[in-house]
Amino acid sequence: MRSRREAAIAQRPGPPPGPWREAAPVEYAVAVDRYLAGASLGAASRRVYRISLTSWAWALVGQRAPRGTGRRGAAPPVVPLALLDNAEAGPRLAAALAGRAAQTDPRTVNRELSALRSAVGWWQDQGWISGDPTAGLRHLPGQAAPVPALTSGQVADLFRVQATLREHAFWRVLYDSAAHVDEVLGLDAGRLDLARGAAPVCRPPHRGDVRIYWRDNTGQLLRLLLAGRRHGPVFLTDRKAPARAAPADVCPFTGRARMSYRRAAEIFGTATRPLDPAGRGWTLGQLRQAGPGARPALGREVSGVAG
Repeated sequence: MRSRREAAIAQRPGPPPGPWREAAPVEYAVAVDRYLAGASLGAASRRVYRISLTSWAWALVGQRAPRGTGRRGAAPPVVPLALLDNAEAGPRLAAALAGRAAQTDPRTVNRELSALRSAVGWWQDQGWISGDPTAGLRHLPGQAAPVPALTSGQVADLFRVQATLREHAFWRVLYDSAAHVDEVLGLDAGRLDLARGAAPVCRPPHRGDVRIYWRDNTGQLLRLLLAGRRHGPVFLTDRKAPARAAPADVCPFTGRARMSYRRAAEIFGTATRPLDPAGRGWTLGQLRQAGPGARPALGREVSGVAG
């Protein structure tokens, strides 16, 4: 199996043919654009890499990146690319990495670090920078520290939070079913069995679909959310889908896109921050672990192979 660094190197664009090289860009943002323009990445991965690389701009100038909803659409600082060769770049990135590790899961942090390492390696290949400010940084352990499930009192507080119908429907499906977050976000309106309170999801290594279930009050929220809509993703963003979005991830009536894991986690963290004594907000995983779907012995079985 390839190491993370080997995988990151494999994503780099190839060197330009012949001895000719582009002049080094002055700004970090332009260097990011040029790296992504030639990287062997799909559209979705390219978008994730851009978000990750942009987020490091704040760290390079010693600033804290915006959190939660403030992170979306925030204008990053203008950063000279030469700053990556500054002696302070490494310690600043290390501090930012530690901060991100305290806020989010290891998988996300490691993905963001891999994106930066891949870009830095390519910029070195172009001769745009000479040093590697990521050299002293290490990926976090693959397994996240165990996080306790929400208590019944915390769940009750959550369901009293003022939030949109979409959020409450999503949270309750996740709580009732204990399905993976991606499975709930991947639900399509046309595949819901609202009469039985169930839907099929694909869960390897099962050959067929696996059914997840929710309770009657959750079904009422889903009916209100869909308002008779029988096509497209159940949980949609507030914005129009980009032109490159897959048709299956776009509502044919509104043109809005399927909500992403990242956005769902941001919304949940922001909504629960006032409820969390630590002030960090809770995770969707904590909610998933708390529901009856995580404890089949306490209620009806909530998942089984559809057949």
